[in-house]
Amino acid sequence: MNGLIWADSDYGWLAFFVLDGLGAAAAVATGRAFARSWSSQLLVVPAIVALAAAVHFLHYALFQEDLASLYYYLVTLIILLVAALLGYQLMRVKQMTTQYSWAFVSAGLTWRAR
Repeated sequence: MNGLIWADSDYGWLAFFVLDGLGAAAAVATGRAFARSWSSQLLVVPAIVALAAAVHFLHYALFQEDLASLYYYLVTLIILLVAALLGYQLMRVKQMTTQYSWAFVSAGLTWRAR
């Protein structure tokens, strides 16, 4: 698995878990913020593309990983997109079941009619 998700370097796995873990937390917060403002899910994507670029730059700046590596940027982007969309969906479920508690109940990652 070494080299598929994190770079082959002395601190590749550490960089992956620390930076992508913190990036995923930021992505969840970003997804929740977009959901809280009742924005479309499509607006989350450009924000996460920029966040993934920042996380990828930190991989380069702190751990001397290859900045031009499109593969590892896409790995980071996919992880952050999943985290952001999960945060978005969880906040939207909370909003719908709180705002319209008379009509909807929570059903995991979605809501259903009462």
